[in-house]
Amino acid sequence: MKSIRAVIFDLDGVIVSTDEYHFQAWKQLANSLGIPFGRESNDRIRGVSRMESLEIVLEKSGKRYSLEEKREMAERKNTYYRELLKRVSPSEILPGVIEMIKALKDRGVKIAIGSSSKNARAILRAVGLEDEFDVITDGNHVTRSKPDPEVFTIAAMRLGFSPEECLVVEDAEAGVEAGLAAGMSVLAVGAATGHPRATRLAENLSCVTVDELLLVESVCG
Repeated sequence: MKSIRAVIFDLDGVIVSTDEYHFQAWKQLANSLGIPFGRESNDRIRGVSRMESLEIVLEKSGKRYSLEEKREMAERKNTYYRELLKRVSPSEILPGVIEMIKALKDRGVKIAIGSSSKNARAILRAVGLEDEFDVITDGNHVTRSKPDPEVFTIAAMRLGFSPEECLVVEDAEAGVEAGLAAGMSVLAVGAATGHPRATRLAENLSCVTVDELLLVESVCG
């Protein structure tokens, strides 16, 4: 196996925590449609595209909707979400992130974002991390969402490294599957630590030293 020369981070749940904003935006949409939407349903939409998330939200609706109506709903949810994002601050940065970014940069390791969110750059800007990453690949660059590996494949290509030289850090099962499908090692953190096929597991990035990350060695979980 080639040594790890690039690390590709998912955004929500890995770098920052904006899950609550997503939940509130989807719940606002669901309430407007008279559809029940709770935490269990919200857990199912982690790491998937907006339109796929909408299909999950609409499962409990007794109505059929046209594609045009669904697109309008998805855009309405995004409007709610973007309004909520005005509250985002550096306090949303998760434990260990700042230290890991610095350590990887000190080693000369390239770092990227590989996120399904079309709002990734706005979120990074809000928390002051937009300029820290060599590449930001997000929902504006892909046509297929996770577990399709497209977002990670594109990020690796833009970084100039082969999949074997890249490590993905993910907190969603769909993201872990996407990283593995791309031919990359995967560190599963947070909600994805129960994934049986992840290369390694950790509670969050504060549990991992840069040496453990680059060598893909055992980390605390």
